[in-house]
Amino acid sequence: MLKKLFKKIKKDNGEVNIEEDVIKEEETQKDVSPDDAIEDDIIEKPLAEVDNGDKNQSSEEEDSQENLSETSGDGENIDLDNNKESTNFFSKLKLGLTKTRKGITEKIDSLMKSYVKVDEEFLEELEEILIVSDVGMNTTMKIIERLREEIKTNKISDIEEVKSVLKRILEDLLTTTKENTLDISPSPAIIVVIGVNGVGKTTSIGKLAYNLKRSGKKVMMVAGDTFRAAAIDQLKVWGERTGVNVIHQQEGSDPAAIIYDAIQSAKAKKTDVLICDTAGRLHNKKNLMNELGKVFKIIEREYPEARKEILLVLDATTGQNAIQQAKTFKEVADITGITLTKLDGTAKGGVVLGITSELDIPVKFIGVGEGVGDLQPFNPKDFVEALLSEN
Repeated sequence: MLKKLFKKIKKDNGEVNIEEDVIKEEETQKDVSPDDAIEDDIIEKPLAEVDNGDKNQSSEEEDSQENLSETSGDGENIDLDNNKESTNFFSKLKLGLTKTRKGITEKIDSLMKSYVKVDEEFLEELEEILIVSDVGMNTTMKIIERLREEIKTNKISDIEEVKSVLKRILEDLLTTTKENTLDISPSPAIIVVIGVNGVGKTTSIGKLAYNLKRSGKKVMMVAGDTFRAAAIDQLKVWGERTGVNVIHQQEGSDPAAIIYDAIQSAKAKKTDVLICDTAGRLHNKKNLMNELGKVFKIIEREYPEARKEILLVLDATTGQNAIQQAKTFKEVADITGITLTKLDGTAKGGVVLGITSELDIPVKFIGVGEGVGDLQPFNPKDFVEALLSEN
């Protein structure tokens, strides 16, 4: 049964060419060759800043930023209809996982009703449910083997006990050796956000900036994806809506040079958290490594005192392909956490288990809706409870 299932999955998903399919160059891209003399670019290109944040800036800060052109936004245009305080955090999470629950939980519940006691046939059917729910072959094997051991050791025969054991196993899988909370205190801190285009990277940055500002942090964003004019404009819109400063230059500028200037601005303004967008359409791993390498080099040299986070944004709707993307980026960056977007729009939420199990990278945020407050901190226990709880 598993061989047939595996062949079907392989046929449906196809082979993944990491270099060509995961990080794909579009015809309109402008390649940026590696260049260690970043300071030359900084001198030549004046920086533009959209200042939507604190308007009562000190004269000292103004003097240090006299090369910047600034405009101001009121930060009042953001749509908070989906972010009402009355919406319970857990209820929102549970609602966001509706499609995944139908894909996993309802099938597991139906399976349990079909059996009176636990046997090998039951475990095989459970195995199939997990695999087709994008948990992944390797992770599914770990879950089933662990469940089999628990059943044998504790002499479990009652079907009702299996679900509670399964919950505990899933929680353990989602708990990595690393923290799943942001390491941004005490200030200053810098968050570099990476990922391919189309995964919701820039939107996640805007939502993260909004939530950090709401928690009392002084936040700044930098438009480091200079290959797409749309990415720059999108981040500027988020800055206007949330009242968060955005550092940017024109399309085609050197990302490392922009981040250099952003760091100087963040220092002058005593910013708590600087969030950096990065390009997502470099056509191969070598270019990706070169471009991110320049960015990380600038950060280490110019902002050694800052706490550093590297967040990889993945699209949950891509299922197992998200894991392939994570493996590629893990080779070129020391990823500290993952933001998994669009969980509310897919039945493939099982990919969360595969990511943490196979890569030992903690999921730090999940997107469970379109509202600005729907980018939620990830908690393994809450996630499993929302996933497997009764309707």
